[in-house]
Amino acid sequence: MTSPLLVRVARREPVERTPVWFMRQAGRSLPAYRALRERHSFFELAETPELCAEVTLEPVRRHGVDAAVLFADIVTPVRSMGVGVDLVEGVGPVVERPVASMADVERMSVGDPDANVLDAIRLVRRELDAEKALVGFCGAPFTVAGYLVEGKPTRDFARTKALMYGEPDVWHALMERLSEQFARYVAAQADAGADVIQLFDSWVGALSAADYAEFVEPYSARILAAVDVPTIHFGTGATERLLAALARAGGDVIGLDWRLPLSAAPEDRAVQGNLDPAVLLGPWELVERAALEVLAQGSGRSHIFNLGHGVLPQTDPDVLTRLTALVQEPVHA
Repeated sequence: MTSPLLVRVARREPVERTPVWFMRQAGRSLPAYRALRERHSFFELAETPELCAEVTLEPVRRHGVDAAVLFADIVTPVRSMGVGVDLVEGVGPVVERPVASMADVERMSVGDPDANVLDAIRLVRRELDAEKALVGFCGAPFTVAGYLVEGKPTRDFARTKALMYGEPDVWHALMERLSEQFARYVAAQADAGADVIQLFDSWVGALSAADYAEFVEPYSARILAAVDVPTIHFGTGATERLLAALARAGGDVIGLDWRLPLSAAPEDRAVQGNLDPAVLLGPWELVERAALEVLAQGSGRSHIFNLGHGVLPQTDPDVLTRLTALVQEPVHA
């Protein structure tokens, strides 16, 4: 059986055209999702297999993209560790009891991933065409640790870095525990039917390359090495030096945000990205021109078309459908 197009690109095999999917394509910008959210909380959707599968599949049906991405959140696996966390509208993940000591780390249990997530993956994989990939994902340990230590989203990560620098034993114990749980989580996703795993390091740009190497790299590497399926390693706000450190940690595909050209990714990896999500809020002529520029940058190498971060909630779904069709035109193979 032929592997999905996205999987073949991730393996740097010859393909007939560029595959396309969008981070955060499942949810926010789609009317059917908004209707569901009027009746259910985020985690009710994400942790009910039938509802999660429906939300995951909706953008594939609507836009014709080449991959479904599991509808979940980067804090999903820590809920299985006994951490009280909720998603607050307009804020993001808010942790009931932020991590501040070794005792807090030791209270976090490592165990089996949520069976509901795995059941949703099985449902989606059964529904998807064989040519479409199912992307499972996990938050990277630094980004998730930042939420756990800060207690809510932040931009300066002062408490996180204070723990990292001032109490390295506690920091490394936290990262060890998270990476063990997350390695189990991604391995279970792959066993359940995920064709690709993406590791999201949404806040890695807060680190220097040296700090990443010392405090983060071994733990992200452990997660990326836990599966036999292709992996995508994506971090936002990365400098070229930091990107090199991320690539060293692993990933068959290196994902880039819109701040760096696709040429910044190592030549020995496939590359994913990297249209600025805000461009989709402009006129179609701008979207088309910017998308063609991204495709031109990806020409000649194994390239997965995506945004440089997630779909913004105010994005017109019809623009995503039109952009998908543009990328999938044979001329862009």
